[in-house]
Amino acid sequence: MKKLFITLLVVIAGCSVAMAQSRGGLRINEVMVVNDSSVVDDYGERHAWIELYNSTFGPLEISSVYLTTDSLQPKMYPVPLGDVNTKIPKRQHVIFWADGQPDKGTFHTNLHLVPGQDNWIGIYDANGKTLIDEVLVPASLLPNTSYARCDDGIQNEENPAAAWEVRDGSPEKYITPSSNNVIRDTNSRVDLFHDLDKSGVALTIMAMSIVFSALLTLCICFWIISRIGNMVLRRNKMKSQNISPAEVAIKDQPEHDSGEVIAAIAMALRDHLEAHDTEQTVLTINKIKKAYSPWSSKIYNMREIPGRK
Repeated sequence: MKKLFITLLVVIAGCSVAMAQSRGGLRINEVMVVNDSSVVDDYGERHAWIELYNSTFGPLEISSVYLTTDSLQPKMYPVPLGDVNTKIPKRQHVIFWADGQPDKGTFHTNLHLVPGQDNWIGIYDANGKTLIDEVLVPASLLPNTSYARCDDGIQNEENPAAAWEVRDGSPEKYITPSSNNVIRDTNSRVDLFHDLDKSGVALTIMAMSIVFSALLTLCICFWIISRIGNMVLRRNKMKSQNISPAEVAIKDQPEHDSGEVIAAIAMALRDHLEAHDTEQTVLTINKIKKAYSPWSSKIYNMREIPGRK
C-alpha cells in the first residue's frame, strides 16, 4: 500500500511538471485597449480584448491559469474549470474580454484596460507564482488599434518589445483577433523546392531513399533480435543439459533446436498421446454429432399414413 501511494505521488508530480512545461507555450499574442469598431463579443458588444495563443504543437488546457493586470495581484482572474473551450488546439487562438463582467461567462474577465496609460498584462500558472508570459501595452496605443506580436508567439529574449508592433487595420498592419498575425497563402520553402526541382526527380529519390532506409533498418533490427533469440535458446538448452557456458568453448556449445525439429517433436507427441487406433489393445470410440433437421422428420410429412381400424 505504501509503495502504491508513493508511486501515485510520483505520477502526480510528473503530470504537474509536464503540464507546467506545456503551459510555458501559452503566449499573449494581441491586445486591443479601446474597441469602438473592431470585433464584438457573444453578446454583440465591443470591449477591450486579449488574445492568447497556443504556440505548442499539441492541445493546451489553460483552465486554472490566472490573467492579471497587476503583478502584485497575480490571481486576479482565474480561468474557470469545466469549460471545454479552455482547451486550445495546437497553434490556435482564444480571446478573453477585459470588460469587468466575469458573470457573463468563462471568457469575460474582471480585468480593466485603461486608455491613455501603460497597461501591463501577465499570465500566471496555477500556483499563482510562475509567470508564463507578460506584455506592457504602451500608453500611445490609439483607439481601434491593436498591439500584436510581429508573428504568432514570436519572442525576442534580448529585447522583448522588438517582437511587438502597433497595428492600425491597414492592409500592411491588419488586426487579426482569433486568427494568425501573419496570414500566409504560400509556403516559401515549398516554392523554393519547386523552383529547384521542377521535374520532381529529387523528390522521388528522397522519398525512395527514406523508404528503403526504413526497410534496411527493420531488417537489421530483426537480424539482431534473431541473434539474441538464438543465444537465449542456446543457453536454455545448455542449462537443460547441465552445461555451464563458461566451461565450454563457443564453438563446442550445442546448437539450439531448429523450428523444424521442434515442430516434428510436437507432432510426434500429439500422435503418441492422442492417436490410439494404431495400438492393438486400445479401442478409440469417438462420438459423431449429427445436426438434427426437421425436414427429415416423418412427423412433418405432407400426408399422414392411413391407419387400420
